Amino acid sequence: MKRPEMSLPSIDDLFTNQEQRDEMSLEKIVNIPIKDIVDFPKHPFKVNIEEDLLSSIKDKGVLVPAIVRKKADGTYEMVSGHRRKKASEMLKLETIPCIVRDLSDDEATIIMVDSNFQREKILPSEKAFAYKMKLEAMSHQGKATSRQVVDKLKSVDIIGQTTNESGRNVQRYIRLTELIPKLLEMVDNDTLGLTPKMALSPAVEISYLTKEEQNILLDSMECNDCTPSHAQAIRLKDLSKNQKLTPKLIEEIMEEEKPNQDIKLRISLNKISNVLPKNLTSDKEREDYIVKAVIHYDKFLQKKREKKQVER
Repeated sequence: MKRPEMSLPSIDDLFTNQEQRDEMSLEKIVNIPIKDIVDFPKHPFKVNIEEDLLSSIKDKGVLVPAIVRKKADGTYEMVSGHRRKKASEMLKLETIPCIVRDLSDDEATIIMVDSNFQREKILPSEKAFAYKMKLEAMSHQGKATSRQVVDKLKSVDIIGQTTNESGRNVQRYIRLTELIPKLLEMVDNDTLGLTPKMALSPAVEISYLTKEEQNILLDSMECNDCTPSHAQAIRLKDLSKNQKLTPKLIEEIMEEEKPNQDIKLRISLNKISNVLPKNLTSDKEREDYIVKAVIHYDKFLQKKREKKQVER
């Protein structure tokens, strides 16, 4: 006759009561020295510190604990709370309240991405690398496979649900990670209202060009002081795909006049260098100075015409 199996209580069960065991299972907030916390590897978000955050932490301390995970060497890795940590460092604080979680690399990546997407303003480059990191983490977890495109589409749809973005748009942002840094910076500039800038749609098409072709395109863009339209970007992509894109073709396409393109006046610097202040070091500074000078001269002429009318 088979003897029934008996389960022996653990040491913890023998020497603790249920209330103590429940307490042990709860996450605790602990103050950890900031010097013992390192940033998340390849953190894709810029750590910008607003004055409101600094003021709040200075007056009330860090109200929302950061999330960290313990490393093998005894230090901690920041998962969520990079801005709170940076602001605390700026205020010369020694510790920051944290929740320590036992997380795998993929679990930590997903929490890091999702927590940072709570920000009000996120740059296209930040979205691009964050979406890519989360997609790779989900793939490792078995939520997507590389065998079928449909699985990948399901994954980007899941990712998009957390940010109110379509799966298709998530894929488009991930494509931006294939851009060379200077072109990607232009896409960010379009969001920030800075120049030089490039819209998302043409940038996605250009991401299919090789890195060498992108560098040639960048030179042509700078030389012609323009960016490709969506239609031009599609042509560049198709030519590249068919291995027919040459530096000459890139230059010809970028020299084309675009609809609604601003008319640009080009002036040789040699002709006006003698009358420009020496402290103007960039083209933008020189352009602003010339525009102000023309406006000032126009006002001078207007006053001169008004004075002649009065004299008559």
